[in-house]
Amino acid sequence: MNQFDVAVIGSGPGGYVAAIRCAQLGMKTALIEKEATLGGTCLNVGCIPSKSLLDSSHHYETATKDFAAHGIDIEGAIEVNFPQMIARKREVVATTVKGIDYLMVKNKITVLKGLGAFEDTTHIKITGKDAQVIEAKNTIIATGSTPGSLPFIDVDKERIITSTEALELAEIPKHLVVIGGGVIGLELGQVYRRLGAEVNVIEYADRISPVLDAALSKELMKVMKKQGVKFCLSHQVTAVDRKDDTVTVTANDKKGVAQTFEGDYCLVSVGRRAYTNGLNAAAAGVVLNDRGQVEVNDQLQTTAANIYAIGDVVRGAMLAHKAEEEGMLVAEFIAGQKPHIDYNLIPNVIYTWPEVASVGKTEEELKAAGIAVKIGQFPMRALGRSRASMDTDGFIKILAHAETDEILGVHMIGARAADLITEAVTAMEFRASAEDLARMSHAHPTYAEAIKEAALAATEDRALHI
Repeated sequence: MNQFDVAVIGSGPGGYVAAIRCAQLGMKTALIEKEATLGGTCLNVGCIPSKSLLDSSHHYETATKDFAAHGIDIEGAIEVNFPQMIARKREVVATTVKGIDYLMVKNKITVLKGLGAFEDTTHIKITGKDAQVIEAKNTIIATGSTPGSLPFIDVDKERIITSTEALELAEIPKHLVVIGGGVIGLELGQVYRRLGAEVNVIEYADRISPVLDAALSKELMKVMKKQGVKFCLSHQVTAVDRKDDTVTVTANDKKGVAQTFEGDYCLVSVGRRAYTNGLNAAAAGVVLNDRGQVEVNDQLQTTAANIYAIGDVVRGAMLAHKAEEEGMLVAEFIAGQKPHIDYNLIPNVIYTWPEVASVGKTEEELKAAGIAVKIGQFPMRALGRSRASMDTDGFIKILAHAETDEILGVHMIGARAADLITEAVTAMEFRASAEDLARMSHAHPTYAEAIKEAALAATEDRALHI
């Protein structure tokens, strides 16, 4: 019987990073994966392929709408080669997966292909290509999540689809009805709107992405409406029916009046749920909560002391980088170190264009907590860099404590916000004040100057360029 110091079940960002860190710390490590390729949802049917399609569709939109303004003339009509767009996406995924394979070899991690199921707290039965039973002193559950749905929806994966199928369509939809105005629905909705589809987003809440600061939700919807996406807020979907190539979605508006939406495809993007199928957690004494998530303590230990769980399968935001941080924390905790994670400082990003990013508390959360704040906000249109690139939508908003000036939240929508948010995370990790950011030199012309200006605005309303 093969014996390991640590066995990791699941090879997504949390799982493979946990395996690498365990190996770096001198532990004999096994990585168990039931799918044919490593990388989990993120690399195969999530983060990486969706960003590939977002970038490809953005290039197409820029060529059709902005090239002439830039003085670039192209003879003839610009057309979408959708099969090539999908092929490029597959190539990006394949290259990224090969990179994970290389890292496993480099770090001398034993990769076992098959479904891992607990026999008890130290034995895992693997069913599949590498069928066997292994013994592990410690186990990390990193089995991730799967697309959620509503009880009455029959997801046929042909016309009524999840994000997985939306990344592999054989054609561009004529009319895509999106159920759910969260990250997945907005990103994929924007992809297909750029490519010519009519897109309707139906959202149960009274605003899109309700976890965001309300100002970001409002601005993102305004921008996407300008791009042609249609929104129906405060609508409760009650039925989804398919007849041949037509999908009909019925939803009640806030007055309770039924509305119908017809399209050739319907994307169900109502969130994701923890995935523990086949894990046989009970055999190891691992307890799941009523949402199907693995119960863990602050060190991410389950109810079995030598078994841990990370990422989408436990509580908290379902983010790849959150899973990575948790994977490293568990590896270091097993090795006897004292790592920590400040969950308040894990950034959130939506990769639409303009991008949306945030870290820390929202204005609504601070108000509910009775914390007085100073607010500094600066529009991207006031930047020379934004005007030069024709990316003038959005703003940066900084929330600082009214008395101490400590930065409590940063919320941004604009070009490269996904990269800019790291400056805010860094500042907040060191408990910087708005004045600290305001006094830092920012290169000109850059998008990052908007952070300095927002910080100046939060510091006695000192913004320079508005």
